[in-house]
Amino acid sequence: MKIAVLGGTGLVGSQVVTMLREHGHEAEPLSPSNGVDLLTGDGLDDGLKGADVVVNLTNSPTFDEKSPAFFQQTMDNMLAAAQRQGVGHAVILSIVGVDQVPALDYYQAKVLQEDVLKAGPIPWSIVRATQFFEFVKSVLSWTSDEHTVRLPATPVQPLASADIARAVAQVSAGEPLRGVRNVGGPEVFTLDELGRIALQAQGDTREVVVDPAAGMFAAVPGSVLTAPADAVIAKTTFREWLATQK
Repeated sequence: MKIAVLGGTGLVGSQVVTMLREHGHEAEPLSPSNGVDLLTGDGLDDGLKGADVVVNLTNSPTFDEKSPAFFQQTMDNMLAAAQRQGVGHAVILSIVGVDQVPALDYYQAKVLQEDVLKAGPIPWSIVRATQFFEFVKSVLSWTSDEHTVRLPATPVQPLASADIARAVAQVSAGEPLRGVRNVGGPEVFTLDELGRIALQAQGDTREVVVDPAAGMFAAVPGSVLTAPADAVIAKTTFREWLATQK
């Protein structure tokens, strides 16, 4: 199949393109670097010409109240171009538990993205993933200083970006789900526990302090960020992944 991957040069997208090509598909990464701007629509029709599937792995440049407008505009542009070009399957990457966190603007923006896809004219699939190992460093930086990292004890079930890329590639090469496939990591941690493991692996001696109000994930209730019972469970553990980062 010919599969167009919007955001195909990013962390997940570049791996999706590689995996699809390894399985014999014609995977084309689309991004502003090769003339495709999803926000303005420039280059979209040319990029989607002849495509059987379009995969949208682009992300809002902000996580605040501006993010809904980004997803509305980009999804409208993608679906209109996909319909004009006769694309038969549209896939997006979303977040496990995204519809259960009304306090986060970004999560509500991703819910909007899902809803636009479902209401659109193209047969669709949604892959929802738990948090990526690669984002742990950023999460630690949000609420840290020279001596301390403050994190809530929110349960998380993170996974490697390579594992979510594999799940996205598999869904993209299959029939439209007209539903959601959840994917999660093999282990559940509290966020403060995950922070301690990450800092230790880096030789960082800062103390991790449990703070229920610290950071974006403080707004997430209960076990929302852990994989549901129907999820595909990835194999790579956090410590295995950390060992590859040295």
